[in-house]
Amino acid sequence: MDAQIVLGILATAGAVSIFLFALKGLLDQVPDVIRSWRRIMVEMRRPHSDHGPEQEVHRPVDDS
Repeated sequence: MDAQIVLGILATAGAVSIFLFALKGLLDQVPDVIRSWRRIMVEMRRPHSDHGPEQEVHRPVDDS
């Protein structure tokens, strides 16, 4: 009976430690995901031209 209790405690401790290890690995990746998301948003908001913003040519208006 005592061996089953010890094995139960060890199994629970092992499961908790595996869960915490996986959670730490996941949380370590969060800053990289946020940085990547911000880069994506910046790229989406940028104009798609390779030459930069186009300058408008202003022509005088002829009122005749």
